Amino acid sequence: MTKESLQLNVLISGGFAGAYEQLLPEFQRMSGIKVTTGSGGSQGSGPQTIAAQLGGGVAADVVILSREGLNELIAANRIASGTDVNLARVPLGVAVRAGTPKPDVSTVDSFKQVLLKAKTIAIPGSTGGIWLTTDVFPRLGMAEKINVKSTPRGTAATDMVAAGEADIAVMPVSEILHAAGVDFVGTIPPEIQLAQVFSAAVVAGSREIEAPKRLIEFLASARASETIRKSGMEPLVTLK
Repeated sequence: MTKESLQLNVLISGGFAGAYEQLLPEFQRMSGIKVTTGSGGSQGSGPQTIAAQLGGGVAADVVILSREGLNELIAANRIASGTDVNLARVPLGVAVRAGTPKPDVSTVDSFKQVLLKAKTIAIPGSTGGIWLTTDVFPRLGMAEKINVKSTPRGTAATDMVAAGEADIAVMPVSEILHAAGVDFVGTIPPEIQLAQVFSAAVVAGSREIEAPKRLIEFLASARASETIRKSGMEPLVTLK
């Protein structure tokens, strides 16, 4: 393939999407490589997860998703060996409807009170939401006391809050900062925090190998780190 005809297909989950969307135009200009992007959940059930889409034959050269989701793809032999790179780390935070009072979520006790007062709590059905429902809420003794609505994607969780259908959303900070109609309250306390790592890798069987690696190298470079930081994530710069 000539440089001009190179095209990549990317499947990405919500956590890294805000930074990616800002960085992609520069990569395409610099490289001359055209990139087509699809979206899916890092983990969870249903046909819209990245794993389900790959299993269903959706064409992809690069995946960008939570490390937990990527490890599942590696175990299923869906990833080209040795191509996985960690890009950024992001904590879980709380969102409320734009313009409404921001509750105190700085301590475990205050966060518990916010959960108890909320009529509905929206969470994504992927890595962060799985952590909340299987670890945090049971550990806090909240599992039977709160009304949690798990959504297929993080955008659906913030949409619920923006529409007044949920009082709060608990999800990766990077997804809150890029969502319309919601305000970022703060991160949940460190004692119950999950600092998710988002990673990229080349999909096994990709027709190209060098072009996907170039995209991943760009996203993992110092050049990309400021954009990643502004999106609410901590860049894990591996390449200068």
